[in-house]
Amino acid sequence: MSELKLKTLTLGCKVNQYETELVREGLVRGGYRDADQSETADVCVVNTCTVTNEGDSKSRQAIRRLARDNPDSRIVVMGCYATRAPEELKKLPNVSEVVTDKREIPDLLGRMGVIDIPDGISRFGDRHRAYVKVQDGCLLRCSFCIIPYVRPEMYSRPSDEIVDEVRRLAENGFREIVLTGIHLGHYGVDLNKGKPKDQWVRLAQLMQQLSQIDADFRIRLSSIEATEVTKELIEVMATYPDKICPHLHISMQSGSDSVLRRMRRRWGSQRFVDRCQLLKDALDKPSISTDIIVGFPGETEAEFQETCEVSRKVGFSKIHIFPFSPRRGTPAAEMTDQIPGDVKADRRARLAEVEDQTREAYYRNLVGDNLDVLIEAEDRDNPLLSLGTSCRYAQVHCDRSLVEIGQRYRVKIDRASPNALFGSLA
Repeated sequence: MSELKLKTLTLGCKVNQYETELVREGLVRGGYRDADQSETADVCVVNTCTVTNEGDSKSRQAIRRLARDNPDSRIVVMGCYATRAPEELKKLPNVSEVVTDKREIPDLLGRMGVIDIPDGISRFGDRHRAYVKVQDGCLLRCSFCIIPYVRPEMYSRPSDEIVDEVRRLAENGFREIVLTGIHLGHYGVDLNKGKPKDQWVRLAQLMQQLSQIDADFRIRLSSIEATEVTKELIEVMATYPDKICPHLHISMQSGSDSVLRRMRRRWGSQRFVDRCQLLKDALDKPSISTDIIVGFPGETEAEFQETCEVSRKVGFSKIHIFPFSPRRGTPAAEMTDQIPGDVKADRRARLAEVEDQTREAYYRNLVGDNLDVLIEAEDRDNPLLSLGTSCRYAQVHCDRSLVEIGQRYRVKIDRASPNALFGSLA
């Protein structure tokens, strides 16, 4: 087939970013090429997000912008918004196809002329960290979340396929592999049906297999639930400290037990704190980041303060703060006592102050330590420095003349600022 020009655009999570790269790699195999910035594309692929109303809006805006800038293009839309509301998207300019199920990706590629359908990726754009999707689907029904309605089917990729993909990425120079999924901690649940317990496949076992790959890379887990921070998983992390980053993103959502019940979460705040403490007891200064929703329906000032207190107790290194956004079709959208926007904004700002305090305290505690740092870019504000991401998910500045972008180094942390670390090669 003749060479066609391609543009891709991703909104939303790491899973979406992986799936876009899978489609892009398949199309490149089929004779497409990435359009230069100055060129118009023949085909545009947009991977949408529907976690919030803002995600929907940004997805529509992106499609309209691509149609305006690439007037003769065919636009293929996929992602969670495409699953939730395909008819809305079909009405947008230049949209030729809406993919409502990610399991249709091989069929989509086939319709676009791809014969050699990839079962994984070998590149991840111009980044130095690559995301690898290992699992899809969520069976839970948190009252605020639309995702289980648009990704309800549980699916875990075979471990040998994942091992091959990670090895391939490492051989191609990617020095950090981030494992991701819609419900990462449920990796293996579908594979284990009908099997005796001693034959079950779990996330910890997958981590162990990946840690035994003989290549220069490290592994990081994306978001995981507190109940899935098991002793088995922590033991694997402790056994392979040079391969597995001492960092977990454990989704909390609220530190108030009453709010957690309204959210239909599966544990209380003390259980969350206990799992974090289990991690701290086993690993050296692990980094713990989280997601928190402020302004959930009915959230009182006292309940918000409980969230702040738990955040201080855990000592998060980073908090992703989200004002509650009602999603039509979820129970939380129909709850009474919706919180006014100005109150949500105020609580977001105050929780951000708590985050500043806990992050700064955590960073100060790392001064004097040697950290594994992946150098990713030049420092725009200081031409003498380069920027990297440490194994503990903190940004590190170091001497540009001594490091190469895309490589890992041991860096001794000399000082900490409220938002970053500064160090020299160890």
